[in-house]
Amino acid sequence: MAGFFLLLPFAGKCQQSAQHFAEYIQADRLKHHLIAIAGDEMEGRDAGKRGERLAATYMMQQFKLNGLTPPDNLKNYQQVFLLKYDNKETAELSLNNQPLSYPEDFIIPVTDNRNARFQSAELVFAGYGIQDARYNDYKGLNVKGKTVLLVLDEPKNENGTYVITGSNESSAWGTFRALEKKLQVAAQHGAVGALIISPTQKSFQSSTVTNAEKSRLYIMQNTSEKPLSYAVLSHAFVRKHFGEEGAMWLTHITGNQPFTREHRKKLKQSVTFNYKKQTVLLPSANIAGVIEGSDKKDEFVFVTAHYDHLGVRDGKIYNGADDDGSGTVAIMEIGAAFARAKAAGVGPRRTVIILAFTAEEKGLLGSRYFSEHPFVNLDATSAALNIDMIGRVDTERMKDDTLNYIYIVGHDKISTDLKSVSEGVNTQHARLNFDYKFDHPEDPHRIYFRSDHYHFARKGVPVLFFYDGMLKADYHKPTDTYEKINYTLYEKRARLVFHIAWEMANREEKLVRDLEIPTSTR
Repeated sequence: MAGFFLLLPFAGKCQQSAQHFAEYIQADRLKHHLIAIAGDEMEGRDAGKRGERLAATYMMQQFKLNGLTPPDNLKNYQQVFLLKYDNKETAELSLNNQPLSYPEDFIIPVTDNRNARFQSAELVFAGYGIQDARYNDYKGLNVKGKTVLLVLDEPKNENGTYVITGSNESSAWGTFRALEKKLQVAAQHGAVGALIISPTQKSFQSSTVTNAEKSRLYIMQNTSEKPLSYAVLSHAFVRKHFGEEGAMWLTHITGNQPFTREHRKKLKQSVTFNYKKQTVLLPSANIAGVIEGSDKKDEFVFVTAHYDHLGVRDGKIYNGADDDGSGTVAIMEIGAAFARAKAAGVGPRRTVIILAFTAEEKGLLGSRYFSEHPFVNLDATSAALNIDMIGRVDTERMKDDTLNYIYIVGHDKISTDLKSVSEGVNTQHARLNFDYKFDHPEDPHRIYFRSDHYHFARKGVPVLFFYDGMLKADYHKPTDTYEKINYTLYEKRARLVFHIAWEMANREEKLVRDLEIPTSTR
């Protein structure tokens, strides 16, 4: 008991310090930095582009000015990695020496395919391309040295249940999710390439063609190319070229009917495939600043946001003031408040890392890269607090507390400490209304899996996500500008995150990890 009472003066001092340094985070300073980060000069902060580099430079200057140091093994605050961007150059496909028309007859998705040229004297129809104990399209079928023609999706019984699972739930062989698996099986059987019939892509709309010709950005070290090169055929071409047999395939596909051994056979069709793409490499970087802890400096608390946005499209700048200029500036100021506390001799016990991710808008690529190449031990990380949009009011939220709320995501996942700690801090300091709407298991937006915190969560790190819910109004539009930010509410939310980070950095124990790690099934 004596030890408990000896700790009380320290605890009181710690809380007084938290309140004092939280007051450094002020609306006018947030606005000043947001005008810069979300200004036209930043050109929408597109990942890998000039605007992203300008924003990174701005943050690094602020980190240095405010006394944050780079992580030990990073140069000048930057975790640099390469992004790749693919563009189609050549896409040619011939059957029986007759060239097919691109993109009316076929497309070749740029993301999945490498530069490749193959020829085969025969085409083999392999049904759904499934090799399973309950259903095997390859039984008695020789595809070595040949091109396989595969159907996406999987067969059903006459009662409507799936053949493989025997239930209404599809198996891992379902549409699109199983494409790589089906191509791997074909490659293991010696096929040289594949043609695909998709139940959902009957013809190729302009957006589908654009996506096929120009890929999104990808992490260079993480290839997404499939084991076999392939083309997708339109339903109209299948009917025209394969006649009654092709029409029969499409009828089976519509009803998920199984293909019999008689259906699966060699076709007297030679195949020539020629594909070439141009790959552009773009250097990019996550930006990290550190406030080193004291007696628990080898344990960590992260405060994160993404600083990229959508760039310039059709001549219009997508400034991304709320998404996620608001988060970017908030973590800068939270970092500055922690650094001031450390300079005053009351810094955090655990090391606090302010981490701004890039390429979130391209598929959480910056946070994914970090999770696969962490510069500190994630097992020694108590928690990660992620901010993505905290400056606006949800236009769909018609409640009395509209100007005094924040959406909290992740409170009931990974750690039972998350809710008690965050709610206790909120009661003492901010008194915002916590809305857990987006943590509902049936949340259609699946917010938990859509921002950078997820790559901490999948590694087992307890996460909280702070969010204003602005999914409509100016979301992903050029009208998301700094003038529309509610700076009074923005300040209050940023201070709340600081207080929660302060508590997590100074409490005696790390947060427990006593709940299952959520996984995305879509």
